[in-house]
Amino acid sequence: MISHIKGIVVNKDDKKIVIDRSGIGFEVFLNNADLLKIKIGEERQFFTELFLKEKGIELYGFLTKEEIDLFKKLKEISGVGPKSAMELSSAGSLEKLKELIEAGEIKGIGQKKLQKILLEITGKVKDIKTKKGDEALTALVSLGFKRANALDALSSLPKEITKIEERIKEALKLL
Repeated sequence: MISHIKGIVVNKDDKKIVIDRSGIGFEVFLNNADLLKIKIGEERQFFTELFLKEKGIELYGFLTKEEIDLFKKLKEISGVGPKSAMELSSAGSLEKLKELIEAGEIKGIGQKKLQKILLEITGKVKDIKTKKGDEALTALVSLGFKRANALDALSSLPKEITKIEERIKEALKLL
């Protein structure tokens, strides 16, 4: 695994750069936003993720730790390939990506795929904000409701409702 690489950028096109490290040229794919920040001849460090494919090896690079972390989360979503995940990771965080998708500011990715991504990351964003061991959530999921739907219902309840039984009852009204 190549977790990061530091070297001099010797070539650049509209999808990737070539970075020279100790006389070896590494081809690194970057998202459009990061490509605009790179200049030929400068020394840079990239966080990287290596992918083995039938046709070869691809190395994806990111300027920040947050971008590569988002990239890895997006890659977990079924149907999202590394190139789509790379472009979407330029948002920097799940919350920002959610905002961009909802505002219709993401281009180059189909509407159905964006809807699927939005559904997946909405659940992930709320998982981060919801305390672990939420008994109301566990109860709703055990009743057969999808986790994302149960999270949506529970998160829309007034803060004053704190008893587990009341939270379940009110969430059921919304589901």
